Amino acid sequence: MAAVDPLGERALNKAAWRILPLLFLGYGIAYIDRLNISFAALQMNQELHFSATVYGLGGGLFFLSYALCEVPSNLLLLRFGARRWIARIMLTWGLVAAGMMFVRTPMQFYVARFLLGVAEAGFFPGVLYYLTQWFPATHRGRAISRFYFALPISAAVMAALAGPLLALDGRLGLAGWQWLFLLEGAPAIVLGMVILIRLPETPSHAPWLTSEERQWLENALSSEAATLSVRKHDGILQALLDRRVLLLGVCNVFVIGSSYAFGLSTPAVLKETTHWSAAQVGLFMSATAILGAISMIFNGAHSDKYHERYLHAVIPLTIVACAFLAMGISTTAWIVLPAYIVYYTAYTAVQAAFWLIPSDSLRGHRAAVGLASVGSIGMLGAFAGPVLWGALKDRTGTFQTGLLLLAGAVLTAATLLMFIRRQARPHSSPLSASV
Repeated sequence: MAAVDPLGERALNKAAWRILPLLFLGYGIAYIDRLNISFAALQMNQELHFSATVYGLGGGLFFLSYALCEVPSNLLLLRFGARRWIARIMLTWGLVAAGMMFVRTPMQFYVARFLLGVAEAGFFPGVLYYLTQWFPATHRGRAISRFYFALPISAAVMAALAGPLLALDGRLGLAGWQWLFLLEGAPAIVLGMVILIRLPETPSHAPWLTSEERQWLENALSSEAATLSVRKHDGILQALLDRRVLLLGVCNVFVIGSSYAFGLSTPAVLKETTHWSAAQVGLFMSATAILGAISMIFNGAHSDKYHERYLHAVIPLTIVACAFLAMGISTTAWIVLPAYIVYYTAYTAVQAAFWLIPSDSLRGHRAAVGLASVGSIGMLGAFAGPVLWGALKDRTGTFQTGLLLLAGAVLTAATLLMFIRRQARPHSSPLSASV
């Protein structure tokens, strides 16, 4: 990693401490609100008589609407500014997430999940774009991994809270799954208001930076943009058609599609294997998420240290495929539980490196649109994955066929990333070894 003078180090540390905690909390809440149906389903599906196909379609519809709205959302972010647009996203998704408690029919379930995707669309790529306005590429791996650290931590919190919230079943006339949606949706509304007040738009809007620190950040980012030949009003159409963006998007189809197909049913898979209670499953998943948090931080920092992104995603992807294969072959707890630990630890490591690939080589409007495009294309897989997963469960009566297909999908993603790595080598980048 390139050395930074004391002035730059102070500026980067201030930015990290002032910005990343708010974004960390925002992504953590978003992750909980999009996946808490995996625990709610333990009660909701039985009470509302939802089949695995109905549940899979409803679970996947979130990602379809998210994919459709992700690029438009990031264009609106450019129009209104990151602070106001990220706050708007959080306020609206909090209202929809809490409103999931009123679902009674499959159609209501479909509509609610679709609207949740519309409301949340653009948050993750918007934050990635926002971070490119604050952190040079040589330090972005640490920044993004610290932000993305919210994924395993929120998974731990969600899993730990699920049992107690479901145990509120019957209180004040509400089912446990209704309490879960209500109490996990409200924090997004509160945090959205905090972000609107506290999040600075760019270094020039940050009152806690000295003029020298502000100038250092602006100079570092301007120099990096010049290296990539960025023009202020250029790049939107080019980003949509950029070959790297399209290939990474296709890769993301397999990565995200596999993750969410499994993630939306993980509590059910573990409960079926172990016959544990919802609270016991939640505690196990919570403990595993802590290991995922460690692997994410390590892989992000290691990727920065060696200026390499692709292998830092390909190697853990291969490990994820092996874990899916093990769970698909065996239904015994002493195989499934260790395989799940390996899966989650490796998957979070993938996320620490994968998103650094496009963020290292895109800037300006092209970055905003390119990052959103990679996410949007990937979300199509996140829609199709749960739908196919649910249909296979209803058809076969088990999760095993789906798990074997996920292993193949993840191996496809790893192979495609190696192809992109070979194709990208002739291109220039601020991290020359990363492409």
